[in-house]
Amino acid sequence: MKQITAIVRPEVLEPLKDALTEAGVSGMTVFEVQGFGHQHGWKEFVRGSEVLLTMVPKVEVMLVVDDDEVEPLVERICAVARTGEVGDGKIFIMPVDDVVRIRTGERGAMAL
Repeated sequence: MKQITAIVRPEVLEPLKDALTEAGVSGMTVFEVQGFGHQHGWKEFVRGSEVLLTMVPKVEVMLVVDDDEVEPLVERICAVARTGEVGDGKIFIMPVDDVVRIRTGERGAMAL
């Protein structure tokens, strides 16, 4: 099993949720996050003074899937989230040792 964590622009959340649901993803967790990378934020005027805002709002989508589902889902996430501009986001893929469904005690892929 693998955990896929995608940090993307907020405006792609709804199309991304639809695309992942169409692909058969049975669950995901979504967080509103802030951060910066190559995008480096933007400038705004606050009370007449120019201020550099370095923390850019993003959305983090996290899902755990079987190993054979990783590449098709990563390709789907990229297809939906890519604008070609700096700040499109990142995808992190990490191994998951085990999953436990609290209600039933099921473990592994059965718990997904």
